[in-house]
Amino acid sequence: MFSLPNNVTIIEVGPRDGLQNEKNLVSTENKLAFIHALQASGIQEMEITSFVSPKWVPQMSDAADIVEFVQKQGRQFVLTPNSKGVERAIEVGAKSMAVFVGVSNSFNMKNINKTTAQSMAGLKPVISNLKQQGYFVRACISTAFYCPYEGKISIEDTLSLCKEFASWGVDELSVADTIGMANPHESYSLFSHLIKEIPNVLMTAHFHDTRKMGIANIYAALLAGVSRFDTSAGGLGGCPFAPGATGNVATEDVVNMLHTMGVQTGINLDLLCEAVSIIAPCVSRPIDTGMFRLYEIQQQA
Repeated sequence: MFSLPNNVTIIEVGPRDGLQNEKNLVSTENKLAFIHALQASGIQEMEITSFVSPKWVPQMSDAADIVEFVQKQGRQFVLTPNSKGVERAIEVGAKSMAVFVGVSNSFNMKNINKTTAQSMAGLKPVISNLKQQGYFVRACISTAFYCPYEGKISIEDTLSLCKEFASWGVDELSVADTIGMANPHESYSLFSHLIKEIPNVLMTAHFHDTRKMGIANIYAALLAGVSRFDTSAGGLGGCPFAPGATGNVATEDVVNMLHTMGVQTGINLDLLCEAVSIIAPCVSRPIDTGMFRLYEIQQQA
């Protein structure tokens, strides 16, 4: 026998993780319209932008404008990879920061030209300062299951990194299957260990849908006790430094699965699909998620 939670929190990552690797340059106006439509659907936690180098991720060059002009609703994360990014985010009034590091040294080197240990050494004082000032800190753990360069990552390595972040006082751990290679057994196993070993930090699961097992992995994580999930409206996403990674699990498909199982999210599925219809014309690939296809058929009827 098993039990599911009554409620699940969806952290929408489409405006940041979903768009960061998009070939078309999406205007600030269209990004804001997308974010505001997602808010209208009932989403209360969202990654809205990233304070990274415009040279490497030009899609995020309008981060300051996004933070300034977005409607302030719920918890709005901005990705801040280093102290410079944190400073820029604080200057424009961001309140919730997300930092990231890869369990895999090779991925970390490809991403930010630092080993995992070097990244952690640099992040420790940044996180300490943020917590002293009362900011919410979310630590994103990349390549928690597999790495495109090193292959399978051990549970022990992922657990060790998460424990280190937890010892620094982070509020949340977002643990990611960055290239979408995990299976449900691995999802259940890793999150069971994490929840047992780190019970006092918000635990969030982040899956990509490369092999179409994202929904199954979310279900397995639910059974392991996870009640927070990163998802991306329209299934948008993919990491520019992770070859082969496709989009995140689609928010609308996850919400539909949860609702049909009696798990509440506080999100209106029709309004969520409306938000997807706003961003769909702005991106380079067709949005072809199950619930969005159904929404389009219903709109044409």
